[in-house]
Amino acid sequence: MTQKNAIKLFEEKKVRTVWDDETEEWYFSVVDVIEVLTETDRPRKYWNDLKLKLTKEGSELSEKIGQLKMPAADGKNYKTDVLDTQQLFRLIQSIPSPKAEPFKLWIAQVAKERLDQMQDPELSIEQAMMDYKRLGYSDNWINQRLKSIEIRKDLTDEWKKHGLQEGIQFATLTDIIYKTWADKTAKEYKQFKGLKKENLRDNMTNKELVLNMLAELSTKEISEVNNPETFDEHTEVAKQGGTIARNARIELEAKTGQAVVSPVNAKKILKIKNEQK
Repeated sequence: MTQKNAIKLFEEKKVRTVWDDETEEWYFSVVDVIEVLTETDRPRKYWNDLKLKLTKEGSELSEKIGQLKMPAADGKNYKTDVLDTQQLFRLIQSIPSPKAEPFKLWIAQVAKERLDQMQDPELSIEQAMMDYKRLGYSDNWINQRLKSIEIRKDLTDEWKKHGLQEGIQFATLTDIIYKTWADKTAKEYKQFKGLKKENLRDNMTNKELVLNMLAELSTKEISEVNNPETFDEHTEVAKQGGTIARNARIELEAKTGQAVVSPVNAKKILKIKNEQK
């Protein structure tokens, strides 16, 4: 199952969700939904009591409750009770709330937007642009970031075509690319920028993004020409792609006298821009 966590807002309140690519379903955090509908300060207790009630009544819903890992307030991921869209509609019927009807409409809209985006990928790009703009990123950075997403997908598609597995193999090759051009693995790079759960690419400067795109684009094109068969051959291709970006980095640093790999993260960049304004 390929899962993508997201935070959705209903009347300024957060609802944690997960999109499952295989089932093409949204899964919603039940505790978050209950907090929105009841405005209770003890949503977990409310949910535990309601689960017992549903079980005693022999409700089918109680048998369909699943658990998925979702981010908590401390930044870590914990297993949380979730329901898909249809199951959530049934749950709402068990919760007396004046917000029930508007919340149902909101769920339907969330589901529709995702299905629309699947039919028209351009909508996903527009949504990403709006999200980045809302966070304060510049138009120039946003354009670079969206291009980096496209290049990254081209590379991972190339790896998939050769039968490589998402997870450890993708992560290992990505680390090789980073280490070659930036002298840091992904973990070391994030630590250098003071990041924890944040996305590394979302915290790169324009120069870092461009060189990382060059490394990944080069890796993909060398792979297409060399057609590597073993994982060792793929690691060699990753080094070659990273080396092209490394050479560009070294030459740029020699001409400007400035390091490309920067400890600056998105928060610092946005803070500097706000202070300049």
